[in-house]
Amino acid sequence: MLKIALTGNIGSGKSTVGKLFEGEGFYLFDADRIIRNFYEEKREVYKKVLEAFGSGILDEEGNIDRKKLAQLVFDDDKKLRILEDITHQALYQRLEEDFAKLPSNSIAIVEASLFIEKGTYKNYHVVLLVYASYETCKERAIRQGYSIEDFERRWKKQMPPEEKLRYADFIIRNEGTIQDLEKRVEELKRVFKNWVKFQKEGVF
Repeated sequence: MLKIALTGNIGSGKSTVGKLFEGEGFYLFDADRIIRNFYEEKREVYKKVLEAFGSGILDEEGNIDRKKLAQLVFDDDKKLRILEDITHQALYQRLEEDFAKLPSNSIAIVEASLFIEKGTYKNYHVVLLVYASYETCKERAIRQGYSIEDFERRWKKQMPPEEKLRYADFIIRNEGTIQDLEKRVEELKRVFKNWVKFQKEGVF
């Protein structure tokens, strides 16, 4: 199996890239989506988060309000570390369980923002970085509904994309058209499929 860490800053377009890879033997795992599922399941992760941060993070129906939770932790590094300790440990366990269910010649792509910041990129064969400049990312994020303040707060928690370039095995520069993006993804699909083929044949 080939494990790919798909990363990029907020607004870079990594989710779009992930969707373009999905299918044809590429299995996509969205870290944010998995964590949202933990909240919706209302099991162990939900209980630990509620115990750590109190009922003030809940909406009227007893669901975790992610906006309230984000406002609570993003300006407090200690609280943010507590939340990440709870959710990331469960995330890593769930991913390993999901990987174990895949065929041995699969290509698993995990999409997450903080692979490099957290050092977990080292657990993957490939780091695939979706790069876009600060201005481009900001414009996209605002179009997606983020306020300028929320964007800036999240951006400051992430390593500048220019610094991330040195960690990347492959780069997708996403500042052109969707056609440019699709072309680059198709190129890399061929690369990664050949990688798995060579693995199977024992070339490396």
